[in-house]
Amino acid sequence: MRPSAAWRTLTTVGPAWRKESTVEVEEVDLLVIGGGKAGKSLAMDRARAGWDVVMVERDKIGGTCINVACIPTKSLVESARALLSARQAGDLGVAVVRRPEVDLDRLRAHKEGVVAGMVDAHTRMFADAGMDFVLGTARFVAPRTVEVTARDGGRRTVRARDVVVNTGTAPALPDLPGITEAGVLTSESILRLARVPGSLLVLGGGYVGCEFAAMFTAFGTRVTLLQGGPQLLAREDPDVAADVARVLTDQGVDVRLGSRAEAVRRDGPEVVLTLADGTEVRGDDLLVATGRVPVTDDLAADAAGVRLDDRGFVVVDDHLRTSAEHVWAAGDVAGSPQFTHASWHDFRILRANLTGGEATTTGRLVPYTVFVTPELARVGLTETQARERGLDVAVARLPVAAIPRAKTVHDTVGTWKAVVDRATDRILGVALLGLGSGEVVTAVQLAMLGGLTWPEVRDAVITHPTMGEGLNLLFDTLGWNGSEG
Repeated sequence: MRPSAAWRTLTTVGPAWRKESTVEVEEVDLLVIGGGKAGKSLAMDRARAGWDVVMVERDKIGGTCINVACIPTKSLVESARALLSARQAGDLGVAVVRRPEVDLDRLRAHKEGVVAGMVDAHTRMFADAGMDFVLGTARFVAPRTVEVTARDGGRRTVRARDVVVNTGTAPALPDLPGITEAGVLTSESILRLARVPGSLLVLGGGYVGCEFAAMFTAFGTRVTLLQGGPQLLAREDPDVAADVARVLTDQGVDVRLGSRAEAVRRDGPEVVLTLADGTEVRGDDLLVATGRVPVTDDLAADAAGVRLDDRGFVVVDDHLRTSAEHVWAAGDVAGSPQFTHASWHDFRILRANLTGGEATTTGRLVPYTVFVTPELARVGLTETQARERGLDVAVARLPVAAIPRAKTVHDTVGTWKAVVDRATDRILGVALLGLGSGEVVTAVQLAMLGGLTWPEVRDAVITHPTMGEGLNLLFDTLGWNGSEG
């Protein structure tokens, strides 16, 4: 606790307490429940500004991203890519004496080293900022008031001028008979595997499922990717999703679309998935990647007047205000796009609004990258979304094989796609599948934010030979007036 924190006596009566209680309440300026990207950034920022800040995090110093999501998974993706590069070194005139393979101990050390380093850094940053950081849980007992239970069992009651809920989401398990008993894996537990499985079933063809399917295939696992719908990556244009499916298939993933699971069971060392058509699929392990659910069950949000929707997400307006005065929510739990960079933008919105500003989420442009190999980067509208809005669009397409830089590294897989407005020449969105696309998409995002038209990007002088130069070539396929799209 910061020495400057105030204390007062609070008497409450209600279901949260079950009986009348008189407790000592610690008064602070800001209470952050959950230490994800938005919450921890805000807590550190306001503590440095001299506010009395308490942040309560259940179990992950630094949040989900650095412990069990973005950072460890992308560390492993990089290992998989290094393996693929080594296997293809001969294309670049480099002789490899024997076929490269996974060293599990070193793989684990790489991943855990990256995570541990970032956790240690956050521990120091929290202390240096001057916040009161608590590992434990927080449960509302009154408006803007929580009971904090620390990991060591200690309890305290904290009331804040402003409260931010940033509890995040957790992997969801579908309602399948036998799923609890089968010992299935989630995107978090699979990171703790003590071995590389010989075969892996992946249920769910979204971003997480595709990334793990690609990664484990590179590691030498036989992967079967099962998607209930007609395409992978349901939010993408069908042609883009088909390109990703083709890439995964070429790498050795057994992609099965329209495969709806009905039940799961263990049969000795194998897990068996029964599909809607009666067929069975077997593997050493089953990764369930069917979405995420909000972490609000133990929050007692109703005690603070905080409204949840029917799925349990905190309901917020475009200022990230909840239904309770001076209670805010950010990140995944507030229904923001489930990306760390979106949560970081939520932090900026909250910082502005807690200091007299009027920042909103309206109209923000959120890019993302799916870290298959090569990666798929997206920003803006898909072609489908643009046409649904009644826009007159032109579509540019370019095979990555046409980009000189891709040729120099013998990595020519993929297709780039752009959607533009014929009436205004505005860039509406892009889907870039290919080498380095996660970096190139930022250039498109900045062009869109700056109001550049597609001819201006087409005619920009971009360094040769780089992947970014491909933007010249992509928009050049539209001709001089977009008539060719």
